[in-house]
Amino acid sequence: MNATVRVLIADDHTVVRTGLRALIASDPAIEVVADVPTADGAVERARIGDVDVVLMDLRFAGDASAGVRATRRLRALESPPQVLVLTSHDTDADIIGAIEAGACGYLLKDAGPDELLAAVRAAAAGEGALSPSVAATLMTRLRDPRPVLTDREVDVLRAVATGETNRQVAASLNVSEATVKTHLVHVFDKLGVTSRTAAVARARELGVV
Repeated sequence: MNATVRVLIADDHTVVRTGLRALIASDPAIEVVADVPTADGAVERARIGDVDVVLMDLRFAGDASAGVRATRRLRALESPPQVLVLTSHDTDADIIGAIEAGACGYLLKDAGPDELLAAVRAAAAGEGALSPSVAATLMTRLRDPRPVLTDREVDVLRAVATGETNRQVAASLNVSEATVKTHLVHVFDKLGVTSRTAAVARARELGVV
C-alpha cells in the first residue's frame, strides 16, 4: 500500500464531496485524488489504478442500486480499490447488497470525523469498518439468514406474481425489459430457484409478496 492513502470520493451531492475533501485534508496520511458525482464516474476514474479507497454513496440521482453495481465493478478491476460505503441509507437490503458486492466497510453519514478517518485507514489496510447499527444488522442477518431482496426486486416479483409478462412489468415500473430480466436473475439466485413460479412460491413462503 502506498504510504499515503489515496481516496476517491463518489457522491452526487457537491456539498458532501466538498465537506469530505475538507475533512480528509485534516489528516496528512490521507489524500483525495479525485471526486466524482456519479457511480459510473467512480469506476472510470479508478481504472487509472492510483486509488486505494473509494468512498462510495449508494444512491445516485434516484438510482437506488447504482452504488452497489459500481462497487461490484470496482472490485473486478485489475487493480481493485477497497470500497467503503458512506451513505444515509441503512436498510437490510442496502447493507447486505453492498457487502455482497465487495464493500469492505459501511458507514452512515452521521459518523464522526475520527470514525470516518479511522475507517478509511482500516479500509486501505484491507480491514472491515462498520457503523454500530450496520454491524447489528449483519449479526441479525447471520442469526436469520433469509434472503434479502432489494425494494425494486420485490416490486418486480410482486408484478410477476400477478401474472404480468416481463414486458408488462417493464412498462409498469418504467424500466427496460432487460432490467427486469436482470432483477429476476438476481431474485432467482437469492431465493435458490430457477423459475418465475418457484420464485413467487418461495417469496410467499418468506412473506415477501
